[in-house]
Amino acid sequence: MLGLTTERLIFRQWQHKDYPMFAEFYTRPENARFVGGVKSPEASWRLMATYIGHYELCGFSYLALTEKDSGNLIGTVGVWNSHPWPEPELGYWLLPQAQGKGYGVEAGLAVKQFALEELELDSLVSYIDPENHASKKLALRLGAQFDTTIPLLDFGPHEVYRYK
Repeated sequence: MLGLTTERLIFRQWQHKDYPMFAEFYTRPENARFVGGVKSPEASWRLMATYIGHYELCGFSYLALTEKDSGNLIGTVGVWNSHPWPEPELGYWLLPQAQGKGYGVEAGLAVKQFALEELELDSLVSYIDPENHASKKLALRLGAQFDTTIPLLDFGPHEVYRYK
């Protein structure tokens, strides 16, 4: 997944310079509500390091998503499948200033194609909080279909959107 690009985006590994914006994202309840909740600066650092570690262990993870033209960090999109995560997940979040520009669809389609064709995953889903209407709308635009609702570990009930 590293080096994956689209017309406007580059997927790359997290870097030290990304931490301030990453941590700032997780300090705001309106940003972090559906992605594990508000985190302290230390917890944000550990989460970013976990994304890097997941890539080293699995060959895929949530990667830093940047604009090709500016090089600015705009969010993360990738695949997650830690233990005991039920199935490989296409996950995403964008910084507020990057939302509404079509980046989620562009990045999500590229990751979906990579996951299904290059990683040859048997399944791919997005786990979405029932109240996260924007994420559900994006999953549908990416070609997912609602499957069921499950208790997702300690995150509570989540709707499963399955990609074909």
